[in-house]
Amino acid sequence: MAREIRFNAFDMNCVGHQSPGLWAHPRDKSWKYKDLDYWQDLARTLEKGIFDGIFIADVIGYYDVYKGSNYHAIQQAAQIPVNDPIQLAAPIALATEHLGIGITASTSFEHPYTFARRIATADHHSKGRVGWNIVTSYLESGAKNVGEAGLRRHDNRYDVAAEYVEVLYKLLEGSWEEGAVVRDRDSRIFTLPEKVHEIGHKGKYFTVPGYQLTEPSPQRTPVLYQAGASGPGKDFAARHAECVFVAAPTKSVLKAYVKDIRERAARAGRDPRKIYIYQLLTVITAATEAKAQAKFADYQKYFSYDGALVFMSGWSGVDFGQYAPTDLVKKVETNAVVSVIEHLTGDDKSWTIEELAKFGGIGGLGPVFVGSPENIADTLQEWVEDTDVDGFNLAYAVTPETFEDVVHYIVPELQKRGAYPKAYRPGTLREKLFGEGPHLKAPHPAAQYRDIEAVKRREASRPVALAAAGE
Repeated sequence: MAREIRFNAFDMNCVGHQSPGLWAHPRDKSWKYKDLDYWQDLARTLEKGIFDGIFIADVIGYYDVYKGSNYHAIQQAAQIPVNDPIQLAAPIALATEHLGIGITASTSFEHPYTFARRIATADHHSKGRVGWNIVTSYLESGAKNVGEAGLRRHDNRYDVAAEYVEVLYKLLEGSWEEGAVVRDRDSRIFTLPEKVHEIGHKGKYFTVPGYQLTEPSPQRTPVLYQAGASGPGKDFAARHAECVFVAAPTKSVLKAYVKDIRERAARAGRDPRKIYIYQLLTVITAATEAKAQAKFADYQKYFSYDGALVFMSGWSGVDFGQYAPTDLVKKVETNAVVSVIEHLTGDDKSWTIEELAKFGGIGGLGPVFVGSPENIADTLQEWVEDTDVDGFNLAYAVTPETFEDVVHYIVPELQKRGAYPKAYRPGTLREKLFGEGPHLKAPHPAAQYRDIEAVKRREASRPVALAAAGE
């Protein structure tokens, strides 16, 4: 029996997202990102295609590494202007019944106490269809504009993230017991106070003494997404993530990454098969091979060299504007997305700056597959078979056309082969994905915070134990 392939749609509340320059294509509608009907129409299309969800990326800051300026980012609309992603959750939920809604929010720029309320509210409004993409952020401009001297060092950002999610688990899992809300009209009791607890968190980076502000949402903790690809990022994903996104430029890089994540998850005591890994990919297809190739050639006319290198420079922390187009990409230590340069310089291929721009000009850091439905389906199944990846996080060249083409051409072809779902499971997003109930279960670390009073006793005794040990 064919292995089932999973799809997510990769988008952002902005113009163009991963394909700078293609906003100028006459059929592209990404300029309508400000309109809720655009997002609702897109969501209905994705739900028709049985996509797991729409994954909405985000950045705080702007891309000013390329040529030491944000000029080209602003000129090319390279993720600026960009709107708040979480405000799309409610309208998308209203327009659909099953589609998951992945919201990106950074552990570097928003306090966990206020974010816990925002994400729980979105989970309530969507009836449990929200996920949280945990990012640590990589733009110095973002840190400076929220009043920090600069971005924390890469590995330290994951130390902060680890405590951040601990605070979220305490608030979302432990503060309100099951059955705390009784809504008893006769006794005039809405909530039983003895079942609502202060979390008493006092850590290195955050102090949160009190109660979660919302009652428990359908999932309590939303489905956890993560895209870290450095060593610390992969350790974090292996411990916390339920869905992992990767942007590997080649099949061999992807295969090594998937193997590594599953091994790290096993060492963390988790079932490696209970983590879904999605590879970034752009699919350009049509009824025939010739028509697909013609469509790709048409798209390439709108490619922006400067726009592509704005992204590559921002993601990597390397100013590619200082090099000639024929210069080779070399590994440089930076404080941005460490895995970008590691992936590009760690395979058999050597990249010139011009090749890098062309590669990233459509779809960002993931490969672009062009072809007929049959050929695309063959390639997708081959990648799944050869790399053990679970599915694909699909970027667009032209929206909504790219997504409509996948739903119209690729989904039926995969379904015909028994390699794609034909219906959603019932329940929350976590139940649709994994079929095992709405809440996180042991050995996931979130489960240990459900008895918050026991957690507080354990944490209170820790200094005594350390002192007794002479530490």
